[in-house]
Amino acid sequence: MPVKHTPTGEVHKGEKGGSTGCGVNTKTKPDHWVDTSSRITCAKNGCKN
Repeated sequence: MPVKHTPTGEVHKGEKGGSTGCGVNTKTKPDHWVDTSSRITCAKNGCKN
């Protein structure tokens, strides 16, 4: 399930409590991440493909 970074509004491939497709650790600031069903908007490798 995609996760949304709430401060920026960017949606990444990955999961809350783990890491995103582009390598961002979602455990660092867990309150900045929410599960979403929105389309992935991150254009970095790992998320976009």
